[in-house]
Amino acid sequence: QIQLVESGGGLVQAGGSLRLSCAASSRTFSSLTMGWFRQAPGKEREFVASITWAGGATAYADSVKDRFLIARDNDRNTVYLIMNNLNVEDTADYYCAGGRALMATATQQSSYDSWGQGTQVTVSS
Repeated sequence: QIQLVESGGGLVQAGGSLRLSCAASSRTFSSLTMGWFRQAPGKEREFVASITWAGGATAYADSVKDRFLIARDNDRNTVYLIMNNLNVEDTADYYCAGGRALMATATQQSSYDSWGQGTQVTVSS
């Protein structure tokens, strides 16, 4: 397991943008599939996006496709979630996760064994 620390959350108006960052404590990061998940108040945590270790493949939840972008910088041990055209339904705590997941299972929380503490995103109407 590695330590993951998210940042970049905050309050934004609908239609706005935010960039979340997740910094890893170990260079093992570069060999891991990374994912972003979110949990809205009163709801279960759900998959948002994932990216393979070299960034060659990405996956997105249908609800964020074409609005969110996941990217990574292995030199900086950091994964990003760029969120555009935010809406109220995007309000949630956002978590990054790392694991040796294959793309076929990268949407599943059980594929990850390292998790950050989360960063809160609030979208106002």
